Amino acid sequence: MSDKPLVAVTGGAGFTGNALVKRLLADGYPVRTLVRDAKRIEPAPSLEIIEGDLENKDALRRLVAGTDTVFHIAAMFRSEGTYEDFLKVNYEGTMDLLDAAKQASVRRFVYCSTIGVHGSVKQIPSDENSPFNPMDFYQETKLKAELACRTSEGSSGIEMVVIRPCSIYGPGDVRLLKMFKMVQKGLFLFVGDGKPNFHPVYIDDLVQGFMLAMTRPEAVGEVFIIGAENYGPLWDFVATAARTVGAPPPKRRVPMGLMKAAARLCEAICIPLGVSPPLHRRRLSFFSSNRSFSIEKARDMLGYEPKIDLEEGFKRTAQWYFDTNLMTKKK
Repeated sequence: MSDKPLVAVTGGAGFTGNALVKRLLADGYPVRTLVRDAKRIEPAPSLEIIEGDLENKDALRRLVAGTDTVFHIAAMFRSEGTYEDFLKVNYEGTMDLLDAAKQASVRRFVYCSTIGVHGSVKQIPSDENSPFNPMDFYQETKLKAELACRTSEGSSGIEMVVIRPCSIYGPGDVRLLKMFKMVQKGLFLFVGDGKPNFHPVYIDDLVQGFMLAMTRPEAVGEVFIIGAENYGPLWDFVATAARTVGAPPPKRRVPMGLMKAAARLCEAICIPLGVSPPLHRRRLSFFSSNRSFSIEKARDMLGYEPKIDLEEGFKRTAQWYFDTNLMTKKK
């Protein structure tokens, strides 16, 4: 029987949530996690699995009962949907979870937000106090939930901490798989000039940030950006992926204006037909959004220190793609 307190995690079957669950268990914490499909998470000693989602209030109450800390990781992310769809999950679901946590007298609530609340930043580097500029339904509803969590702290009695991760990657995640495949095959095209900055965070470093957010007294009432040591232009980010898989760095470019016009046309044709557009403007933000942030606050207040740079992180990620046959090494 562990002498450490029970911890709750939403989204325990997802990439980020599962990595956090594994770290908590490895450090001796008993964990209770909420997942939509129990088959998607591997059973383990000291792990209790509750099947449900953020719209299931009974599941939320069972999740947080008797817990010391709640990590809220689950969200509606890249799937298509209306603003109301995103609002129901990302905002209303968060409010229901927070209400359940209040009723259960949870000590600390760690809310996983996103650097996307800042949109494409003008200041280099930006920080936790930079202006908000959400650019899509996901970012808008995450910001609405974050602000509500922060506002509630004084009246709820719960210690609130907000983490804004940079762009998360690592073994187990497939969000970069398409980029790696296209780079390896020589098919990758830059939309625009590739100059906007990109700021990643390796999954293990992000989990370190979450663990510090749970344990450090200094974290209470604060917001922290958790990212890698360095950020840099998108063309350098993609060139690093190319070196990792033994391919030449991509150089071909297409004008941003042309692709935006094509995306608008694609959306206009597909959406009325109920078809997910193969190209839409939100996906172009990968090429146009400037993401460059300071991690000094997390360093100074939490003792956060990223350990995995992009070269090493991409080596580990690509190796996982190869080991799982998602990609094949060139001979």
